[in-house]
Amino acid sequence: MGRSKSNLSRKIHRRLSNLRRCILRVWNQILMCSIGKPIRYRMLSHPAVVPSVSLPISSPGGGVMEEVALVNCPPPSAAAILHNNNSVHRVDSDLVALKISLLGDSQIGKTSFLAKYVGDETDEGGRIEGGGDGINLMDKILQVGGARISYRLWEFDGGNQSRENIPVACKDSVAILIMFDLTSRVTLNGVMGWYQEARKWNQTAIPILIGTKFDDFIQLPIDLQWTIASQARAYAKTLNATLFFSSATYNINVNKIFKFITAKLFDLPWSVERNLTIGEPIIDF
Repeated sequence: MGRSKSNLSRKIHRRLSNLRRCILRVWNQILMCSIGKPIRYRMLSHPAVVPSVSLPISSPGGGVMEEVALVNCPPPSAAAILHNNNSVHRVDSDLVALKISLLGDSQIGKTSFLAKYVGDETDEGGRIEGGGDGINLMDKILQVGGARISYRLWEFDGGNQSRENIPVACKDSVAILIMFDLTSRVTLNGVMGWYQEARKWNQTAIPILIGTKFDDFIQLPIDLQWTIASQARAYAKTLNATLFFSSATYNINVNKIFKFITAKLFDLPWSVERNLTIGEPIIDF
């Protein structure tokens, strides 16, 4: 029995190592094509229509085109092999499922944020599941060459009556996103409480602090924007978290946040650029 477990563990580690090398190779190809023109965020007019991402790239050998696609997926099978304290779930030979948790007050845009990343929940194949009182579940697969990463996203609605479910929402997550509404100082002041509660049940997850509704935020007086941004940066420093300002309506920094998480988890050579300019979506770390 002990030898069987040992062989299984070595097999899992070998497959994860192969997965990391595959992702790293394709990721480097993506980075070479990722330079784009700067965006003036104060010129927002109509919500951008963002189709499902399907990014053709050259294969390492040249000539043959591979595709990196983000698609919706069903939840991982219950027969998944658990590894690394349940944070990594081996579902089959080419799929790694990872849990990511979202916490924050209610009505701050968490569901809209996830729907933008996963895809419209009314589309065929896109859906929101109930994971228990006050918890919604979404799934997203990142396909890189022959390897697949499945993100199971746990959104906690923030209601007082469902706070007893915070442990199940946070346990075994590889990243915890603490979210607040950029136009609501009350929700910003609550991020410390959410972080402290999350750390009771998970001390290892990557912390990310996210301000939502950036498109509404930039309509505020500039001095108020500066005050809120300064307070958010102070909280992020205290939490040792990376700070992102985002907008689900205009898809600002939504995908970038998950690219950042993926790079951190798999030690990929990709990093965000720091942006502290008031009137633009802040990124601080």
